[in-house]
Amino acid sequence: MSPYFLLSILLGGAYGTAFHIWQGKSVKDVAYYIGAGVIGFGLGQAIANFFAWKLFLIGPIHLLEASLVSWLALFVARWLRI
Repeated sequence: MSPYFLLSILLGGAYGTAFHIWQGKSVKDVAYYIGAGVIGFGLGQAIANFFAWKLFLIGPIHLLEASLVSWLALFVARWLRI
């Protein structure tokens, strides 16, 4: 497994965990928010690759764009969960 792929999963999972600590209501929400964070991070990475944006790169990881889309996905997931 590529170290960049692992870093992407860890960052998306960390965002999901932090969001659950901030907004979570039950233990069942942990996996839901971690999944949303990881999927959002991957989607943000794909969008940044498609448009060839080059802001705040860590190797091939578009940290800023992927993080923003990950947090957006977490807020959308919370809105859909209510």
